[in-house]
Amino acid sequence: MTGPSGGTTGTDEAAPESRNWGRWFGRPGRSLTRRLIWLASLWIVLALILAGWALTSQYQESALRRLGNMLGQTIDEVVLAANAAPTGVEVAEIKDAQTLRPLSGKYWAVAEPDGRGGLRVLARSPSLAGESLSVPPDLPGRLTDAFGQMISYNADGPIGRPLRVAASMKRLPGRTEPVVFMAGIDRSSIDADTRQFATFTWTALLILGLGLVLAVFVQVQIGLRPLFELRNEIADVRKGRIARIARRYPVEIQPLAEQVNRLLDQNQETVERQRTHVGNLAHALKTPLSVMLAEAGSQTGDLPDMVRKQTEVMKAQVDHHLRRARAAARAQLLGERTPIAEVLDELAVMLERVFETKGVEIDWRAPDELGFRGERQDLQEILGNLIENACKWSRHRVRISAGPTGLGQMVVVVEDDGPGLPEDQREAALERGARMDETTPGSGLGLSIVVELTRAYGGRITLADSDLGGLKVLLELPAAEA
Repeated sequence: MTGPSGGTTGTDEAAPESRNWGRWFGRPGRSLTRRLIWLASLWIVLALILAGWALTSQYQESALRRLGNMLGQTIDEVVLAANAAPTGVEVAEIKDAQTLRPLSGKYWAVAEPDGRGGLRVLARSPSLAGESLSVPPDLPGRLTDAFGQMISYNADGPIGRPLRVAASMKRLPGRTEPVVFMAGIDRSSIDADTRQFATFTWTALLILGLGLVLAVFVQVQIGLRPLFELRNEIADVRKGRIARIARRYPVEIQPLAEQVNRLLDQNQETVERQRTHVGNLAHALKTPLSVMLAEAGSQTGDLPDMVRKQTEVMKAQVDHHLRRARAAARAQLLGERTPIAEVLDELAVMLERVFETKGVEIDWRAPDELGFRGERQDLQEILGNLIENACKWSRHRVRISAGPTGLGQMVVVVEDDGPGLPEDQREAALERGARMDETTPGSGLGLSIVVELTRAYGGRITLADSDLGGLKVLLELPAAEA
């Protein structure tokens, strides 16, 4: 006899903490964790974008207001220094060093409407060096509509540097035509400060956003951990590691755990009632049949022989349907798990002793973690019949292998080096309902018990040729997760 081979073929169910980042930050889909992280992250991003826009806009507006106040003061100084003159307007010297130095970045000018929608300059600061301040085409009309108020706008300066310009239309004593007073100042430093503030603000908000998203991730992980633990505990129930949910959970999900336990209890009670009913039915039927067999066996003649044969058929049919009912009831149980390797080892030791005089060698292979999702008694009956039949018809060798196939299924392959079974008889062998050595006359193969139990568990059995020369039986059964 040969024992199990090494290797692990089970699938691991990774804990939530070991999932990669793609799992948490992929598309939300049906994941509650992703949905919470996505919604919180979206809100954080929108809030930070609005906050960044509000901060930078407010800073820029504040800087422009400061410039506007400076320009307003300059216009007031020019208004106070301006006087009507026969040639237009005369402006006394203003004691402002910046307006006296050419192209210094601070300028003023006095103009009047030229009657063609433009302005004609009447006086200008020495800092303009003969240049003029830029005037938008709609400025005269806007000044007329907002007479006496200050209008500010951005423009290019004499040497191409950006300016902030303010203009206001007023009247001078002794002059009937309105006069436009203008002042401009270089805003390069303000623009640079605004950009620096915006860079600092967006960098700080980005770091804050990453920190908040990370905090949300941790919060969701901690908040949903009881759900993950409940999921794992339910999986342990399904795998047969525990019988029911025993841990205490937060009040929000404790009712769910209690409902699962009630469902498990109800399932167990239903199966037990089915078993009891099947047992009572077996007792009620087998006792009269045994009496009939005994009476028929004690007498001779055609009638007793016919009664005995029909009674044996009835007894076989009763056994067949009772076995099927018991298997169907047991297949409904949750948490049943039977190690394949242990059952194969027990059967191999026993059957090698039974067929010791024949010299049968049973070679089996199965991973230690492989388990059958069902009762041990049913698995022993299925494999025991298959292996015993293989030993019976083999010359000297029986080979067994088992392994998972995925999707919660496993396959057990039983092969022998005997005469095999003709292909045209295999389908009939699977459909017959007598005992294993009576199903197909002359072949010595009967699969009634195996077929019925396998189908009760939702499995499948297939017959094929073995490379050993005999028959190969492929048995598919539900696998219990490791």
